[in-house]
Amino acid sequence: MGDRVAGQVAFISGAARGMGRSHAVRLAEEGADIIGIDLCAQIDTVPFPMATPEDLAETRRLVEATGRRMVATQADVRDPEAVRAALTDGVEQLGRLDIVVANAGIWSHQRAERMSTQMWQDMVDVNLTGVWHTVQAALTHLIPAAHGGSIILISSNAGLRGSANSVHYGATKHGVVGLMRGLAIECAPHWIRVNAIHPTVVPTDMIRNDAMFRLFRPGVPDPSEEDAIAGFTRYNLLPVPWVEPIDVSNAVLFLASDEARYITSVSLPVDAGSTQRG
Repeated sequence: MGDRVAGQVAFISGAARGMGRSHAVRLAEEGADIIGIDLCAQIDTVPFPMATPEDLAETRRLVEATGRRMVATQADVRDPEAVRAALTDGVEQLGRLDIVVANAGIWSHQRAERMSTQMWQDMVDVNLTGVWHTVQAALTHLIPAAHGGSIILISSNAGLRGSANSVHYGATKHGVVGLMRGLAIECAPHWIRVNAIHPTVVPTDMIRNDAMFRLFRPGVPDPSEEDAIAGFTRYNLLPVPWVEPIDVSNAVLFLASDEARYITSVSLPVDAGSTQRG
């Protein structure tokens, strides 16, 4: 256990599992209390099972095992009032807000000419508008508190390069970069730093599913994870199939901490060099 964010409170969306859970536990290990939200329900256009209330309860258990507190609430980032209410309740219980990690996101794939309007809209609503709702709710606490803060938006390497077969996903992740840059300018006078992190493949439920395996190994009937690993590895510059959630969480911790006190408006790849692939 450490003290790099001791006494601070972090608000994390998509906290029930995967990277969101990893961010919550890592920040808690370094002294932060956590306000976490997650939809904990299915979206029809998402081709893999999404998180459950039990997943969110497990994140809370893991945070509390570090000795820190967590306020965990089921809330949909597409619903600004639900996000605002969950955050306000968390701040009332934990006393303050310092760190924001807009992590909630979905993935689906389809060629552009065949993509349904609903698939496009769900992606934009969660991955871009949901980030906006998360940040806007947080600013109503951070700015009046006048003690600065760190906002970290989880984008993707698809926010720095083209992304065939999921142009809607790439568009939202590029949009997150534009949002980050504009927010960094507006928030700087308040000593609120705003940055984005761009992971490559991360072995969460979003990646470890049949739809993703088929996308990365289209010539293999019913590809397994082992089959897909070769495709994932070709995607990166370093000879690895993915980075672990903790690798992304360590970047979150760095940007949240005083070690990054003068870093703002930065796109930080945690991507095994994948953005350098042609």
